[in-house]
Amino acid sequence: MRPDFKKMQNMIPAIVQDVNTKQVLMLAYVNEEAYDMMLKTHETYFYSRSRQELWHKGETSGHLQYIKSMYLDCDADTLLIEVEQVGVACHTGSYSCFFNEVLPEVKKITFVGDEHA
Repeated sequence: MRPDFKKMQNMIPAIVQDVNTKQVLMLAYVNEEAYDMMLKTHETYFYSRSRQELWHKGETSGHLQYIKSMYLDCDADTLLIEVEQVGVACHTGSYSCFFNEVLPEVKKITFVGDEHA
């Protein structure tokens, strides 16, 4: 099954996740060329919307992403890519691009006991 690139200007979003920890590392966009390169090389490739060109993640920084699995969502218009990350994923130097907490006052709810079993 191939992604449906026609829905969103010939590219689809790709969520990149650490294969071991399941931490979400980044979100980027993939066009058909990037998708085909990933199938061929098992490394992540994206389409840079700002530079309007193919982008091999880690090519200049050495922070490569080795693809361990890829999944399409139910509509075939979003990819989930599980990777082995070398170094960091974010250009800021953070392991994940998702480190800015939006709702810090919201606490995780913990259920005690079996009343919700």
